[in-house]
Amino acid sequence: MATSAKKLNKKSDGKFNYADYLTWSDDERWELIEGVAYAMTPAPSTEHQGISFKLSGILYDFLKDKQCKAFAAPFDVRLAESKDDADEEIETVVQPDIVVICDQNKLDKRGCLGAPDITVEILSPSTSYKDQTEKLLLYEKHDVKEYWIVNPDAKYVMIYRLEGVKYGKPEYLTENDILESRALEGLKIDLSEVWA
Repeated sequence: MATSAKKLNKKSDGKFNYADYLTWSDDERWELIEGVAYAMTPAPSTEHQGISFKLSGILYDFLKDKQCKAFAAPFDVRLAESKDDADEEIETVVQPDIVVICDQNKLDKRGCLGAPDITVEILSPSTSYKDQTEKLLLYEKHDVKEYWIVNPDAKYVMIYRLEGVKYGKPEYLTENDILESRALEGLKIDLSEVWA
């Protein structure tokens, strides 16, 4: 699990916001989840990076000449309660491995303000618990249409899809399956290529 911020000066209410986040050193990467700061782990494994690179490439190629755009970490996603929230009011800033954003109004020079259409997290030993619990609830709360959890060691993808205001039962796909997105019509990914 990521380490809660120890080096940062604690605020009187114990929570941080995006305005605080902007003042932190670029030497370290952080995420904020509901005001709690988490240090990002050291550089991911080569397998993690390989999967991220392949998925990013597949998404980039599919989205050429389309309105939706894919971005890979580091890329700030600010999950605010309202699009009009000031930096001091935003208590959640995450850096998913990959995101797809179709509403160009959510993009600005600092990243994304609002929920991506697709969020991808590639599990690592230090983030696995947070990605499968806290972030699952967070992405559901903020209406991320599809949340893909990729397990590089066990070679599977769990896809959570928003059904109304909650995620439905996840779809479990192995390296031998074809991933079909409902958020991106026509996107089909042969997962054997991701682990090739």
